[in-house]
Amino acid sequence: MFKKVLIANRGEIALRIIRACKEMGVETVAVHSTADATSMPVRLADESVCIGPPPSKDSYLNIPSILSAAAVTGADAIHPGYGFLSENAQFARMVVEHGFTFIGPSADFIEKMGDKVVAKQTVQELGLPVVPGSDGAVESVEDGLLDAKEMGFPVLLKAASGGGGKGMQVVREASEFEQCYNTARAEAQANFGDDTVYLEKFLENPRHIEIQVFADSHGKAIHMGERDCSIQRRHQKLLEEGPSPVITDEQRERIGSLAAETVKKLGYEGAGTIEFLYENDEFYFMEMNTRIQVEHPVTEMITGIDLIAEQIRVAAGYPLTVKKDRLRFRGHAIEIRINAEDPDTFVPSPGTITQFHAPGGLGVRFDSAIYGGYAIPPYYDSMIGKLIVHGRNREECIRRLKRAIRETVVEGVKTTLPLHEWILEQPEFLSGEYTIHWLEDKLAER
Repeated sequence: MFKKVLIANRGEIALRIIRACKEMGVETVAVHSTADATSMPVRLADESVCIGPPPSKDSYLNIPSILSAAAVTGADAIHPGYGFLSENAQFARMVVEHGFTFIGPSADFIEKMGDKVVAKQTVQELGLPVVPGSDGAVESVEDGLLDAKEMGFPVLLKAASGGGGKGMQVVREASEFEQCYNTARAEAQANFGDDTVYLEKFLENPRHIEIQVFADSHGKAIHMGERDCSIQRRHQKLLEEGPSPVITDEQRERIGSLAAETVKKLGYEGAGTIEFLYENDEFYFMEMNTRIQVEHPVTEMITGIDLIAEQIRVAAGYPLTVKKDRLRFRGHAIEIRINAEDPDTFVPSPGTITQFHAPGGLGVRFDSAIYGGYAIPPYYDSMIGKLIVHGRNREECIRRLKRAIRETVVEGVKTTLPLHEWILEQPEFLSGEYTIHWLEDKLAER
């Protein structure tokens, strides 16, 4: 087992990794920008190293500084968390080249799955169902229009290196194609340094279902059920739950086993998430995330498995501790993302937290690195915490979440807690009859 792990991240995920390491008897190193000098990860890690000024490009994306920090502290391994460098193949490759273990899949897998066109072609060959689309990248407006007309409008232009809804354009008729194509390419270039786009049939009212998979270096691969991530705004997830209220046990086993078999055939190692669009009882592959997800606690709550600890063990060469025939899904879990934003306008609200109280009680978990007096920096993502609850069934889980939200106190900044209270009262959510477009449509009616 590793003696010391450096966490190349910040905020709640850095703290989450520190906690897992402490329980495993592994020492930790927190890296931080000058803006995060008083953060909880810095306070609770065994060691900390400042890697640069506040802008991400000068600190959390500064590969030489991170590698230097690992070297001077004598770390064995580097955990990238999510975001920042977690799906950067160059970083993963450099970590290994400098003698450290990267806690994640190999750079080759990150590269392959990071290119959405290559990923789609790869999994399709292995038997995963995919959304009908172009055969590779769309090289010109003329070629794209031919494919679009053959598929039938509406269609979706997507950045090959994309994520988070950036570089995506819905095209509803031929006359819009050229403008949308140019916009998608420009957004892709600006956000990912790659203007390659591809085309898919646009599904009008799908759900976003993702399967948690795990594989080790001993030939074992399993799935850990699904998470329903359909409550979204501008392609950003706000609430996730598991199991999905619309997936049957038979569907779960079918698509889960197919996903696990796919990663096994690929020779993948570590944690991964295979994301699908689900419509009319059919699953369509979207992408594979080669890292831990923001919403991983949902799976932890219904399986009782520490996914971060499992990541660390697998990266150290140990076999998976859980076997498929012993995996049991218990009850229901929901996670809400709490952002420091105006709940009506979604404008970021950085500032100092004057009062803070975390909720508690049976089945309640609050993953966050905030505290009373903490100054939320304006330089990073606005998510300041995640509230996760577990219940014996969905109805109990929703009641518990409502109670936990009312207990949560975050003063001094605006947060999206009132938005989540409102969502939990909506009949479509309570019945489970919502799609990825539901929240934005509902907000437009307010």
